[in-house]
Amino acid sequence: MEAVYIGFDCMTAKPLTKRIFLKAQWRYLAMLNYEVDPRLLAPFVPSGTELDYWDNKTFISLIGFRFLNTKVFGIAFPFHRNFDEVNLRFYVRRQHGTEIRRGVVFIREVVPRKAVAAMAKMFYGEPYVALPMSHSLRTNINTHVTYQWKLNGRWNRISILAVGDPVLPENDSAEQFITEHYWGYAAPKAKKCVEYEVRHPQWRVWKAQEAGFEGCAEKLYGHELNALLQKEPASAFLAQGSEVSVFRGTIVTADETRV
Repeated sequence: MEAVYIGFDCMTAKPLTKRIFLKAQWRYLAMLNYEVDPRLLAPFVPSGTELDYWDNKTFISLIGFRFLNTKVFGIAFPFHRNFDEVNLRFYVRRQHGTEIRRGVVFIREVVPRKAVAAMAKMFYGEPYVALPMSHSLRTNINTHVTYQWKLNGRWNRISILAVGDPVLPENDSAEQFITEHYWGYAAPKAKKCVEYEVRHPQWRVWKAQEAGFEGCAEKLYGHELNALLQKEPASAFLAQGSEVSVFRGTIVTADETRV
């Protein structure tokens, strides 16, 4: 069992641990961010959380990245270590005592492996689907990344051309807001949701010189969100990524205090 030490129980003086569900490298995260009417997100907001805002605006992000050196409960499964993922997500927050936990909610996550999708659904109730996928990566003077997934016989594509060197996001910037939500929330039941921690260092990011989405993903995201993705994103950048630890989730009930 792989666990991480996080302190002591003040009542029993016994060490507290949280079990790590997954460890992996998340690399070359292409992030396309769109301002969205919060009313479109309301049906997806899990119990015990509420929408998080940057500059008084709500956002969805279409993100493609490389999943590398993946281990589940410390085990590396053959043919399931390295793969692509594309997800559509938005941002929420929840108050836990005096702490405000800022997290993400996934509307849909696409991977090429059925076993990966099945495991995420089983442990977290996450909305995964397995589809054919591919990627391309060029890192010469500039960095150009493309992620593709095939839906209804048609390829959909995220692409980013990044220039310069990656830098840490400025405080209170859009890049910091998008990359620094360290909790995940999934809503398998109407009055409950699963909360889990995602731990990684602060990511450096490249500004995007060119970025966009091509395709039609209405079957995945619905008519209104798919129409939004056809527009130019409000911002786009490429995150360098790092090693990531995803911890086992806990249940949050609807009667817990909201922010």
